[in-house]
Amino acid sequence: MNYHVARYTFTVDAPRTVDVDALLPSFRPFRCTEAEGGKLFRFTLSESPLPQAAEAVLWETSVNDMGYTRLLKTAAGYRVELQAIAQGLTHCMDADAAFTTLTAFIRREDPYRGEALSSLLRIAYSQAVLLHGGISVHASSVAADGGAYMFMGRSGTGKSTHAAMWMRSFPHCELLNDDNPTVCLQADGTPYIYGTPWSGKTPCYRRAGYPLKGIALLRQAPYNRFTACLDDEAFIAVLPGCSVIQKDSVLHRALCRTLASIVTAVPVGIMECLPDKEAAAVSRNAFSN
Repeated sequence: MNYHVARYTFTVDAPRTVDVDALLPSFRPFRCTEAEGGKLFRFTLSESPLPQAAEAVLWETSVNDMGYTRLLKTAAGYRVELQAIAQGLTHCMDADAAFTTLTAFIRREDPYRGEALSSLLRIAYSQAVLLHGGISVHASSVAADGGAYMFMGRSGTGKSTHAAMWMRSFPHCELLNDDNPTVCLQADGTPYIYGTPWSGKTPCYRRAGYPLKGIALLRQAPYNRFTACLDDEAFIAVLPGCSVIQKDSVLHRALCRTLASIVTAVPVGIMECLPDKEAAAVSRNAFSN
């Protein structure tokens, strides 16, 4: 089965006994023919557990909305081990260094196997796009005024709330993605932002893209104030929200090249704000000016 997300197409191969469409309902709007764009990666579901990884070294562990993950560096590239919930069953994915060829084993007896499969695909996608002018970003995004705006910040800082305030305040403003949009450069260098199959707790799976017109890093405050970031400040503000394997120098350099082009072309600012409509008006006016 083929999927087209942002400017990229990838394939998920599975045994006939696995109903991929049922496991990945949020991916349905992104189904496509193989002819749509060049292939980003091929993801193959194995019927058998993956063999022990050669020379595997633990690089990092994390706990986030995808679950409990372990990233191991292997002789061939990477291995990802994932549990959808604490003490849950472990699912496994092997990838080459560029995340172009991937094999995964999903435990069928796990009631959270669909979530696990989606998370492994998200990990694969977020790293693969880095070498093709794309970045997977932890952010909320709305479409308005013929473009789109991205709201970043640590978990709990109010990204979803600020997006909701935009939609309540401005006509024809709608949610593009509430957790994990993709930003990529067009052939002419223009940054575009796209919806993806991953949108956190808010179901919003739109196969749509818009010119990126502004990026706001949100910080909670007892007032509403937008402060523009210039040059290095803009780069430093956006970088922590971008998905990348920190220790992988090739992927990290690719991210930095793309991000430098994005923050040069798009206004970036710190939005200290309250969870109210005035905050939405302040940030929109700042981008407009």
